[in-house]
This record gives sequence, structure tokens and C-alpha cells, in this order.
Amino acid sequence: MSYPNYRLPLQGLRVIDMTVVWAGPFSTVLLSDMGAEVIRVESLEHPDYNTRGPAIVPPGGAGGPGGYPDDVPGDQPWNRCAGFTSTGRNKKSVTMDLTRPAGQAAFIRLAQACDVFIENNSAGVVDRLGISWDVLSKANPRLVMISMSGFGQTGPYRDYRAFGANMEAIVGHTLLRGYPDRDPTDTTPVFFADAAGGSVGAFAILAALRHRNKTGKGQFIDMAQAENVGHFLSPAVMDYAMNGRVQGTLGNRHPAWAPQGVYRCTGDDDWLAITVRDDAEWTALCGAMHRPDLASDPEYAGNLERQRHHDAIDEIIGAWTADKSRGTLFRQLQDAGVPAAPVHRIGDVPNDEHLLARGMWQQVTLPEAGTHTYLRPTARHMSRTPLEIWESAPNMGADNEYVYKQVMGFSDAEYQAMVDAGHVGTEYTVVRKAREEASRA
Repeated sequence: MSYPNYRLPLQGLRVIDMTVVWAGPFSTVLLSDMGAEVIRVESLEHPDYNTRGPAIVPPGGAGGPGGYPDDVPGDQPWNRCAGFTSTGRNKKSVTMDLTRPAGQAAFIRLAQACDVFIENNSAGVVDRLGISWDVLSKANPRLVMISMSGFGQTGPYRDYRAFGANMEAIVGHTLLRGYPDRDPTDTTPVFFADAAGGSVGAFAILAALRHRNKTGKGQFIDMAQAENVGHFLSPAVMDYAMNGRVQGTLGNRHPAWAPQGVYRCTGDDDWLAITVRDDAEWTALCGAMHRPDLASDPEYAGNLERQRHHDAIDEIIGAWTADKSRGTLFRQLQDAGVPAAPVHRIGDVPNDEHLLARGMWQQVTLPEAGTHTYLRPTARHMSRTPLEIWESAPNMGADNEYVYKQVMGFSDAEYQAMVDAGHVGTEYTVVRKAREEASRA
């Protein structure tokens, strides 16, 4: 893997990445995919369980986010964790301890050489580390900084911690996700708030950079992920504001179109998703089922009537699909102009003929994790600057010397002092100490 001979859209942009879990790393990987030099700042003293997984995995113990290749943590599990190897692509890694003055000073020096600083820790973390916006903006007035905490930097919930499930719950999404005859305990964890937050965070950064290009001034972005994901519920919010209705769970049905559902087909737990938006598609579906009588039945004329008789329609469609292949019906209905798609199990997705034809997957070899197949960048089909995974996710601290010496301008002596003080390294301190104790035993 190597970078292309054409200039990438964000080439020349330098980003400090101090993100965790999924939302923040996803935001920065969108930037690194586009060519930005994204430098992850990591600590040897404080293992980041939620991003790189645990520093030490006991025999039979739980793995990190996404697990490990062949379920083997290896000697350096933090470099094999699937959650990181996917969102760490095209990035660099530098280590420093921000709980000590020398680490804070190094970080400020790094900020002076960068355009963007992104973090999605709990509110107050960067303040306690001495790298708040007030501090960094004085060191670099052109810096753009975004804090993507769960609930933002102000308000009653400011100091509350949150993952995707918490943010989705507080804005009303969780109770919309499920089946009408089930309670919230059956709600499937989706955590789309993370990907949504990462995407909008990257967009906000680019907007702030455009403002900087016009004015020469950086700015601080306080982005609450909960507020962001609230915008994905606009239809339910509008229905309540305009009609006083509180939307409940719909299962696989649509609030306005009918029929819509997921119907069992022949095979091992095979299903087909079908949506009918208007009378023309309803007529086409009835034709495919060889039931023209349904198309002319007044009980099924129009979406409103079909919604009222949705249960009866579901039985009819379910009886028709039950002994047929989902693949055959998918093509048959699409050819007839009816939106339909097979419901893939996750194991089906890598082998889908369309996704393969589009080149959705790319094989990547990592120093510690081996060769595996990963999703390519989300916006890779750019006519002049197509995107790829240019570099695998970095081993922790792999770029220490480059970042300290070339980016921050440390002399050899200054760099060696950081090494001697324990800021610079490639394994967590707790792991090093455990190995030293084991060797003495």
C-alpha cells in the first residue's frame, strides 16, 4: 500500500486525534481517508480500553471492541483489536503522557504545528489535562478544535458520560425502535449515533476550516452527539409538534406507506424486505403475485386503506414468499418496479455480487494483526481523487520519532529526554512492568 501520485482532497491538512470508542475515530478516519495527516495522541500510562481494547487480556478473558484475529490477543493486543484496526487506517500514532507537565508542553507544541484538534472525551477531560481551548487557541490562533462529548460542554447533563445507547435513548430514538407488541428490553442496540456524530463532526471541521481560510481565525466547536442524533427523528418530532401524536414502535412498517415489511422466504432463515409507496407499486406487486384482484379491491385502494388492512396484506404476501427464493423475488420485484431487497446476514454481505463489483472491500496487511479484508473509504468513488486505504492502522507509538522530530521540531536530545521520561514507547507501562515482574519470578 502506498499513497497515490495525485493530490488527495485534504492533503496538507494536519489533525490531532485524541478520540475514543467509535464516533471520534470514525470522524478522523473520514479525514485521513481524504488525505489529511491524522496523528493519534496516545498514552502509555492509561490504556484506552474502548478504542484499542485491554492492555492485558487474561486467558479466556473478553476481547476488545470487535475482538481479535482468530480470537488470539497476541503479545500486543492493542495492535490487533479489530475496532481499532478498522478505524485507525491512514493514521499515525505518537505517545505522550498528558498528566505530566512535559507531556502537556509537548502537546501544545504539537498543536502549534497542526490545523485541527478533535476529541470526544467526556466534558472537562481536556481542561483537566491542561489542553483546553483557551490554552490551545493562544498557542495557535488558527487552530480549529472540536469537542464531541455526549451532551455538550454546557447544560445540566454536561458532566454525564454517554455511549451511543445513552444518547439515542435521551433524544427519544430507543422507544421508536422495536415491535409494537414488545417492550424496550427487546430493542436492538444499533449505536448509529456514533457514525452519525462522526460524519457531522468531520463536516463541521471542514466548515470551520473554510471560515479560517476566509478570516485567518480558528474556532471552537461544541458538538453534542445527542443533539446531533436528535435530527434523525424529524418526522416523529414534527408529528408530535403538529398533531400531538406520540409515535410508537412500528416494527418493520412505515408511518405512511403500505405495505412495508420483511417476509420469510424458502431457505435457512431467509427474508425479503418489500416496500410499496403508491398505487402503481401496489398494482405491480399484485401482478408479481398473480393476484390482480387485490389491485382492484377497494379495501386496498390507497396507502391509508392498505395501512388499515396491513395485517391481512402481510399474511397474503407472506404466503406468497414462503416457498420462493429471496434472490429470485428480489430481482423479480425490482424488475417490476417494486422496491425490494434480500435481508442479508452479516456473513452474506462480503459476498454480495453488487458490493463485490463496486469494490467495497480491500485487503490490508497489518504488522501485528495480519492480512484481513476491510471496508474501503465511504466516499471512495471520486472521479479525480479516488480513495483507498493507503496505510494500515498504526501500531501504538509507531510514528513517535517522526512526530516529535519532524512535526514538533524536537532535537535529538529533547526527544531522548522524552524517551527516558517514559513518554515515548510502543507498549503500555502496565504491560512492561508485568513482563519485568514475570522475568524476575
